[in-house]
Amino acid sequence: MRSELAQDRPPADLVRRVELLLGPVRDWQKVVRGFTGAERWLVVGDDGGPRFVKAATDELTARWLRDEAVIYERVDAPWLPEAIAWDAGGSRHPVLVLEGLHDAQWPPPWDATMISLVLETLDAVHAIEPDFPLPLLRDDVELLGGWDVVAEDRNPFLATGLVSAGWLDRALPALSKASAAASVDGTSLLHLDIRSDNLCFTSVGVRIVDWNWAAIGNPVFDICAWLPSLRREGGPLPDQVLAGQGEFAAVLAGYWCSQMGLPDTDPPSGRRLLQRDLGKISLDWAARELGLDAPDGTADPRQP
Repeated sequence: MRSELAQDRPPADLVRRVELLLGPVRDWQKVVRGFTGAERWLVVGDDGGPRFVKAATDELTARWLRDEAVIYERVDAPWLPEAIAWDAGGSRHPVLVLEGLHDAQWPPPWDATMISLVLETLDAVHAIEPDFPLPLLRDDVELLGGWDVVAEDRNPFLATGLVSAGWLDRALPALSKASAAASVDGTSLLHLDIRSDNLCFTSVGVRIVDWNWAAIGNPVFDICAWLPSLRREGGPLPDQVLAGQGEFAAVLAGYWCSQMGLPDTDPPSGRRLLQRDLGKISLDWAARELGLDAPDGTADPRQP
C-alpha cells in the first residue's frame, strides 16, 4: 500500500509474533496513511529486504484480514504481491506478512501508459473464475442500494450541498431506476477497491494489494469503480475511459451519496471528504450518461 512512514514502537506482542514468523527484526517503521484500523508496519529483518506487516486490531479488521488471506492462499498470479507468512491468530487477531514493495512506483501522478497497464492487469484479474467461496457482488446491499438509503432519508446527502432538493426530486427516479437495472452478475474475480493506494508499478508489472473486498461478479463494474478515484487524481473523465456505463455510474453515485453525509467519526482520516469528491465525480458521470441536468449544488465538495 502507498504509505507515509513514521518511527514508532510496535506492540510487544506483535514483535514476538512477527519474529516467530521472520526471525529477528532490526527495524520497524509504522505505516500511518490509509483508512484501515489494522496495524501496518514496514519491517527489516536479518534476511534483508523490507516486509510489509498487517495485523488486525479488532474483530472487523480480523475478518478483513482473513478474507484477504484467502486470495493469497488460493490465487497464484503475478499481479499479487508475494505472501511471506501468515499467522491465523487462533484466539488472537491474525497477522499477514507480504513483500515490502518499497521500491515500487505508487501513483499518482498518472499517465496514459500507466492507465493502460492497470486496465490490462484488471483483464488478467477478471479472467480468473474462482473455484472457492467468495461473496457475490449482487448480494452487496450497501454498495448497490445507495439510492434506496437516500430516498429513505435524503437530509444527510442534501446537507452536503452537492445538489438542491429540487434537483434530487427530479433526478432520483432516473438514478434509482438505472441503479436497480445494473447488471452486476458474473463469474469473474473482482477486487472492488482499485485505487492508487492499492496498486503500484514494479519492474515486472502491476501489483494489486488489499483484497479484503474481493467478490465474484461483472468485471466491468470493477473497472467502473476505479474510474472516479482516477479522475480525482488528475486522470480522464470516467466516460472517456469506459463510455456507456450509466447504470454502473448510477450505482457508484448512489453509494457515495449515501455515505458522504453521515457523521464523521474519524475527521483526521479525511474519509468523508474523499467520499464527497468521489460522489461528485460519480454523480456528474451518471448525469451525463443518463441525460440528466447537471447537479446544481454550489458547495465545494472538499469542504467540511
